[in-house]
Amino acid sequence: MTNESKNRLPLSGIRVLELSLAVMGPTCGLILADMGAEVIRVERAPEGDETRRLKGFGLGFFPFLNRNKKSIAIDLKSERGKEVLKKLILSADVLLENFAPGTIERLGFGYDQLASLNPRLIYCALKGFMPGPYEKRPALDEVVQMMSGLAYMTGPLGQPLRAGASIIDIMGGTYGVIAILAALHEREKTGKGQSVIATLFESAAFLMGQHMAVSAITGKPCPPMPNRQSAWSIYDRFEVKGGDLVFVGITSDRHWKRFCETFGLAELGADERLTANNDRVAQRSWLIPEIQKHFKTLTKDELFRLCEEAGIPFSPIAKPEELFDDPQLNQGAASWRRPCPEGSGPNCPAFPCASVRTIFGLRNDPPEVGQDGWELLKSIGLSTGRSISSSGSRSWLRLGRKG
Repeated sequence: MTNESKNRLPLSGIRVLELSLAVMGPTCGLILADMGAEVIRVERAPEGDETRRLKGFGLGFFPFLNRNKKSIAIDLKSERGKEVLKKLILSADVLLENFAPGTIERLGFGYDQLASLNPRLIYCALKGFMPGPYEKRPALDEVVQMMSGLAYMTGPLGQPLRAGASIIDIMGGTYGVIAILAALHEREKTGKGQSVIATLFESAAFLMGQHMAVSAITGKPCPPMPNRQSAWSIYDRFEVKGGDLVFVGITSDRHWKRFCETFGLAELGADERLTANNDRVAQRSWLIPEIQKHFKTLTKDELFRLCEEAGIPFSPIAKPEELFDDPQLNQGAASWRRPCPEGSGPNCPAFPCASVRTIFGLRNDPPEVGQDGWELLKSIGLSTGRSISSSGSRSWLRLGRKG
């Protein structure tokens, strides 16, 4: 665990209230927490975040996205629960939420409702769409992958395919962090908070900018990536001896020269048809099969040794579980070992930025529902108790174990 007295993190002293669901909001909170902010998950009482109970593809959402956070469980439909949240808001620097359109306002916690309560508050709304014709629509990661053209660009022609991770949720949450950091910087100058927004659809559209530019320049539809004309002469998957698949990229004339010298392909290196990258692209129809024939005489380890010697990009076609044993992730600056809730103890990817002054490491495992309720109530001057009921109803604020 990181000793914060020796490793003061850049967002130490910033209190963040995270009212979030699924992946987008928790990603935003995770990055802020890894950078040192006190991030408080405000969860639904008594059961907590629904992602705690997801199975299948969603099984990893909660354990991965909620390290370094605290938890308090509140029934926001009860008057007592709302009182507690308002007290927390008075103490907060940032509130982030990614509820469905209109939900947070109906609960009484929209930005316009909170700006007078805490004028220094940075309020980050993480939504499906920016203000406009679609803003009241619900949205999901996969929905906007389809809407934005990302799925079309990912799959073969006629077979749109979602990306293999919650890429838009994660990117949208990351853009939320950027907006929050900019607002905190501005608050240093003005003393005033503000509302910021990051969204799924516009994040996905931003990814499509390079392809939209191709279409604008050529006046033609942009083909999906599997059907594209490559910009590089060698930028492909290849089969090696034993049947393994690898990826090799040669993206410059210097790469090509070193590749031919290291792999003993002097004849290709001397071929005037292959002098420059664009020349080689024009010869791909026979060049790629020729290189494939050579690669099939090499094992994966032999190929990788030669690629490293030549200084050209290469990669295995890895599966997610193989990353547990990746030397870079286990020995590099951006990893640490931490126990999963089940105690299996795998490596999980750290915040993917590095600093010579700080280590963005693990301080706390994902919290249990309401685990930090005692501490948080005390921090805002409220008396503690195991539950706070509202006028005879079963609405309650769940607090965690003391200590």
